[in-house]
Amino acid sequence: MNSTTRSAPATRGIKRIDLAYVQLATSESARDINRDVVLEIVRSQQPVSRADLARASGLQPSTVSAIVEQLIAEKWVKEGAIERRPRGRHPTLLALNDKLVILAVDVRPKQAIVALLDLNGRVLAREVVPLVSEPEGSISKIISCMKTMRDGYPNRSFEGIGISVPGRVDPESQRLILAPNLKWGSYNIKSAIEKEMRLQVELTNAANACMLAELWSGKLDGIRNAVLITVVEGVGGAILANGQIVTSRSGLAGEFGHIPIDPTGPLCGCGQHGCWEVFASSNAALRYYAEIRPDAAPLGSHELIHMAEEEDPAAIAALTRQAAYLGRGLRLVTAALAPEVILVAGDITTSWARFGPTIQAEMEATMLAGNAPQLGITNDSEFARLRGAAAVVLQRHSGYQRSGLKATRAKIPHPTSS
Repeated sequence: MNSTTRSAPATRGIKRIDLAYVQLATSESARDINRDVVLEIVRSQQPVSRADLARASGLQPSTVSAIVEQLIAEKWVKEGAIERRPRGRHPTLLALNDKLVILAVDVRPKQAIVALLDLNGRVLAREVVPLVSEPEGSISKIISCMKTMRDGYPNRSFEGIGISVPGRVDPESQRLILAPNLKWGSYNIKSAIEKEMRLQVELTNAANACMLAELWSGKLDGIRNAVLITVVEGVGGAILANGQIVTSRSGLAGEFGHIPIDPTGPLCGCGQHGCWEVFASSNAALRYYAEIRPDAAPLGSHELIHMAEEEDPAAIAALTRQAAYLGRGLRLVTAALAPEVILVAGDITTSWARFGPTIQAEMEATMLAGNAPQLGITNDSEFARLRGAAAVVLQRHSGYQRSGLKATRAKIPHPTSS
């Protein structure tokens, strides 16, 4: 009997909808979505005319005109030059308003980087602020720097403040709920800064900020499933699943660094023994170096990498060990999520040509089956955190409020080199 190939039957019936999460569309949400579409087209095609916006968006010209007037009134968009054409009307071109700016802060355990960015992602100013052990004093120093920075740009409109933190943030309360390397407890960063700066503050996890910056830059265009791993004092993670950054209702999604890989290992800041980050972080590399050279003076991770580039054998051994653990730990990611792409951000990426192959080989050796994900590195991780923090402000302030950070670049201006 001859066999024939049959196509899969068409799906029939009603698709299951989880009513715990569903929201009914309203005329207001539809307007916000259209507004986001128009703003994204302005961002990507600027300068652009109203007629071109209508053609690109598929919206009625009257709808586009109404949205544009709203965006101009809210200072997101500005009118610029008049386009000269051989015949017919001479339309006024639109662009993002570079007078609207965002303060962005990248908080780390020992220092914070404060920057001012415009809607095109340009870094207009940048300062490094050394931090102290207690949060009140540290936030006071950050606020002082931001006030000075704001005073230096009196002709700009300040939209808000975005803060990248080395920990997890509750999406509802915007309070830190897990930050073992920062040790600020439940201190209310958002409230303290808003009280002094009179600007709305948005907090985000550092890894999620880096992921959002990658989306902003367009590096992940066409990728719907990816994981970004930050490797600094600790190890953090951000998850892009089906085109959306996953934070979970608790905000804890992506904490791969605090999954134990050896219960007999060193004590982690989270209170458990043998977490991935105690073997694969920059602090781990420094510990390995101290074990090899116990009489050496204390040094930082950038110094260790520089010494490796200068062919110091102890530094090379320490960083190679870190890279091996980083690659082995990626089994947690590949087995759980099987992403298309894994990106690494952090100190070790500055010497990727030397240590990247070790990470790649260890990851490939621990695959359950199939091909390993594409492994790469982010753009400059410092500016990625700052741009990601600024992008969170833009996402949450410019209209349609999403449940989670969607992997569209709508409302997120394209960065330019600083």
